Amino acid sequence: MEPENQTRVSEFLLLGFSQDPEHQPILFGLFLFMFVTTLLGNLLIILAISCDPHLHTPMYFFLSNLSFADICFTSTTVPKMLLNIQTWSKSITYAGCITQMYFFMVFGGMDTFLLTVMAYDRFVAICHPLHYPVIMNPCLCGLLVLVSWFISLSYSLIQTLLILRLSFCTNWVIPHFYCELAQALMLACSDTLVNHILQYVVTGLLGIFPFSGILFSYTRIVSSILTIPSAFGKYKAFSTCASHLSVVSLFYGTGLGVYLSPDASSWRGMIASLMYTVVTPMLNPFIYSLRNRDIKRALQKVLRRTLYVQ
Repeated sequence: MEPENQTRVSEFLLLGFSQDPEHQPILFGLFLFMFVTTLLGNLLIILAISCDPHLHTPMYFFLSNLSFADICFTSTTVPKMLLNIQTWSKSITYAGCITQMYFFMVFGGMDTFLLTVMAYDRFVAICHPLHYPVIMNPCLCGLLVLVSWFISLSYSLIQTLLILRLSFCTNWVIPHFYCELAQALMLACSDTLVNHILQYVVTGLLGIFPFSGILFSYTRIVSSILTIPSAFGKYKAFSTCASHLSVVSLFYGTGLGVYLSPDASSWRGMIASLMYTVVTPMLNPFIYSLRNRDIKRALQKVLRRTLYVQ
């Protein structure tokens, strides 16, 4: 590549879903609704778990961390998209793009690890119920969350530092609604071999190992449930992990839709990304609250307390 074709980029352009001015108010209202719903739903889950001593258990500890990660995951992309729609601008600064990519990888990784840890928690609860309080002690629960944070932060930092060494050509247009790593690498003029190798290796490791752990946990869970003699006992055991299984299916289903899409910048690819980054975090509180009596009871207490104070 000739030196004159390389320059220090100051900003990128995010094309988003549509460039038609008539569609902008509709898109703004839709994404604002989803963002506010995500914030309120996950904040209520965190508040309900924090205020109810009966929910101070490993399962709900991990759920509150998942809700926090979902809030941050959505907040990484949606506010900037809303701002661009409102101001009729598609630009994002170079520093803003790098920052968005970093936190997107951090909280996306946290979601993956927390879902895996929650699967292990259900495995211990159903397959080893008598040893559950001993195995899932507060120290282990805190350690599992800290390790998840450490891995997510470390990988994201390494990937971000590798991006910072790249130089970009005069084409700074990203055909997406956020700074997606693969799309940004396609704009680089310098050699991206190391970036792509790290991306494929870590994506494989962070995808295969956690998913394998979830599959192993649920294989053992199903085997244990089938040995329960009564139908009511089977239903009660399965109901304790039904919500988590629904969230895992939604998260990995939409995630696979993103990474298996032949063209992430196509309309279908961006819809898959929207489901993965916005819709899934929005639906998680509803899945857990609608299928969980303890959460519903805690939410009712919080709402009654709020109305009483007012």
